[in-house]
Amino acid sequence: MIGLEPVATPGAPLARRNPVAKLAAGLVFSFLLVASLDPVAPAVAIAIELALLPLFGIRYRVLARRAWPLLAGAVGILVTLVLFAADRSGRVLWAAGPLLVTSGVLVTALGLVLRMLAVALPGVIVFATTDPTDLADALVQNAKAPARFAIGALAAFRLVPLLGQEWQMLTMARRARGVDAGRNPAARLRLFAATAFALLVGAIRRGTRLAVAMDARGFDAGTPRTVARRQVFRPADWLLVAGAAVLAGGALAVSVALGTFRPLIG
Repeated sequence: MIGLEPVATPGAPLARRNPVAKLAAGLVFSFLLVASLDPVAPAVAIAIELALLPLFGIRYRVLARRAWPLLAGAVGILVTLVLFAADRSGRVLWAAGPLLVTSGVLVTALGLVLRMLAVALPGVIVFATTDPTDLADALVQNAKAPARFAIGALAAFRLVPLLGQEWQMLTMARRARGVDAGRNPAARLRLFAATAFALLVGAIRRGTRLAVAMDARGFDAGTPRTVARRQVFRPADWLLVAGAAVLAGGALAVSVALGTFRPLIG
């Protein structure tokens, strides 16, 4: 799973930036990339993101270990679209009975997969370089988010790793009672659904208790709250957001210059 604790080098130039600035830069960079359907713009964006990793203090091996679910999902989307897409325009590249792969299908699928990776990677980078507590403090102080929302999001980040532990405990408890699917795929699917439902019920109960505890501590009151750690939004943070917009615009400009730009609307 994608971890939620920071793994970047603390002294990296961009890792030290304000959490809200990093979040805003990631949103701006991702939002502009959604405007095009071609594979060139997201491919250029991914190259830019990978080139900037050292400035965030993230090693490529760490990123691969954290983002492997994205890569697995991208491969699944690519295979599904290539095999089952309705539009089969373009030159035929491979045909085997009912399966037909054309250049148009391949370009469309590749563009969707690259755009998904280009949009998701900034989020992975932001949360890999940001402490959840600092993010909650910055949301309250700099983004003027309600304390109830910010602290609730912080609690969610802290509790997400518990889901994996609870899943393992539920699985071990079922095995101790003799409930095992063995090699039966139908029984395995049924057991998976039952375990997921039990995990969902436990998460809802924990969330309810947390909400009651927050209300008891006055998080829903209108009284201004003090902060223990100040989060300052500096000029370098504004430059980070502006730089993200410029780089995303540059990726789109490359797509337009090569004649591959396909607007999402129009």
